[in-house]
Amino acid sequence: MPSGNILIADDDAAIRTVLNQALSRVGYDVRVTGNAATLWRWVAQGDGDLVITDVVMPDENAFDLLPRIKKIRPEIPVIVMSAENTFITAVKASERGAYEYLPKPFDLNELVTIVGRALAEPKPRAALGSEDESDNIPLVGRSPAMQDIYRLLARLMQTDLTVMIAGESGTGKELVAKALHDYGKRSNGPFVAINMAAIPRDLIEAELFGHEKGAFTGAQTRNTGRFEQAEGGTLFLDEIGDMPMEAQTRLLRVLQQGEYTTVGGRSPIRTNVRIIAATNKDLRQLINQGLFREDLYYRLNVVPIRLPPLRERTEDISDLVRHFFAQAEKEGLPHKQIEQAALDRLRRYRWPGNVRELENLVRRLAALYPQEIINEPTIEAELGEPVANPSSDGEHVDESLGGSVERHMSDYFNEYGDNLPPPGLYHRILREIEEPLIGAALAATRGNQIRAAELLGLNRNTLRKKIRDLDIQVIRSGR
Repeated sequence: MPSGNILIADDDAAIRTVLNQALSRVGYDVRVTGNAATLWRWVAQGDGDLVITDVVMPDENAFDLLPRIKKIRPEIPVIVMSAENTFITAVKASERGAYEYLPKPFDLNELVTIVGRALAEPKPRAALGSEDESDNIPLVGRSPAMQDIYRLLARLMQTDLTVMIAGESGTGKELVAKALHDYGKRSNGPFVAINMAAIPRDLIEAELFGHEKGAFTGAQTRNTGRFEQAEGGTLFLDEIGDMPMEAQTRLLRVLQQGEYTTVGGRSPIRTNVRIIAATNKDLRQLINQGLFREDLYYRLNVVPIRLPPLRERTEDISDLVRHFFAQAEKEGLPHKQIEQAALDRLRRYRWPGNVRELENLVRRLAALYPQEIINEPTIEAELGEPVANPSSDGEHVDESLGGSVERHMSDYFNEYGDNLPPPGLYHRILREIEEPLIGAALAATRGNQIRAAELLGLNRNTLRKKIRDLDIQVIRSGR
C-alpha cells in the first residue's frame, strides 16, 4: 500500500476535491489548500512528502514560490499543474526545479503514477537552468500532442543527449532543435544548422568537417566545417536521411570517438558539440534499402521526438493564427483579426504543408487583404479545397456498423442453434464491435482523431487510449 503525505494547493475547489479523493483512495494522506501562503507554511514546518500545486493562485504564483521551497526543502518533489499550457510554462517549471509539469486537464491515473514514482526515488532532482525568462515563445500550441512534446523538451534541456526529430515537412523540426539549444546549457554556444538535402552530395563531407587547401579541385584555401563552427554548441543535421553513405561513416566515427579529420587532413580534431538530427523520411525503410547505416541510426536515435502534423492538432490553429498575425504586425504589416467561422474552415483543411503552410497563409492574409477582420469567404477563396460534409461521416459509420452488428449477431445465434448463447452476450458483442466501430470512425474522418472522437461522442483522450489499447492502426490520407 503506498504511503506518504501529499500537500495540494489549487484555488479550484473541484480540482482539490478530485485530487484528494483519488490520492486518498490509493492510500496517501492528503492535505489541501486554496492558497500559496498555507502551502508555504506547511512546507516551512517540515510537513509533507510531496507537493502538488497549481501555478496561478490568488496570493502568489507557484513559479515564485518554487525556488523558496527548493531552498529549504530540496528533497521534496513538487508537481506543477497549469492551464497555461505553453512551452514556456513547461520550461519555467523545469528551470525552477519542479519534479514534473502537468498541463490541465490532466489524466488522474497518470498523476497517481507520477506521485508514486516521485516518492519512490531516493534522490531529489536538481533544479535546472537559470531564471531568465523570454517573451519570445518558440513553440505554439496547447493540444495534448504539443503538451507531451513540451514536457519531453523540458526534461532534455540540461542534457547533452543526442536527439532525433521526426516529422513531415513544415512541422517545425528546426524550431524544436533551436528551442533545445536556446533553453539548454549550451545556449551560450553557437547553433549551427545544415540541411543535407540542400547541399550537393559530393560536398557534404567538406561542409561538415571542413577541408584543407588543395584537398580537391577548387580548394584554394582551408575552410572550417560545421563541426568546427558549432564547437561548444549545437549542430543541427536536418534531413539526415539525405546524407550519403561516405559522410554517414565519418559522422558515426565522430559519435563513437568524439573526433574527426578534415577532408584532406591527417590529424584528428576533438569535438564538443551536441548533435540534433531531423528527418521527414522513414529511416528504417532506408536501412532496409541499404541507404542508411543501422549503427548510425541507433547512435542518433537516442531520444526520438515525433512532431505531429498540423491535421493531428487542429485545436492549435487559433493560437498559431494569432501568433503569426502578431509577428506580421511587429514586422509592419496591418493589424488583423479572424472570425470564428474562418477559424473553423481552417480546422477542416488538411494542411499538407503543415505549420509552414499556415504561416505563409497568415502572412499573405495580413499583406494582401484590406479588411481588418478576415472572414470565411476569404479563407475559402485562399484554400480553394472542397471539404467533406461532416454529416456524411456519421452515415458512413452507421452503415458500416450496422452490417457488422448483424453479422456478429447472426454468427452467435447460428452457433448455438435453438439454444440461447451463454450470459454476457452484451459485453462480448461490445468488445468485438468496438474495434471496427473506432476503425470505421477513423476511416470516415480520414484519420482525424479529434473529429472521430466528436463523431463517436468520446473524450479525445479516451479515444486515444482505446486506439492504443486495441492496437488500431491510424492511416491518414492526404488532400
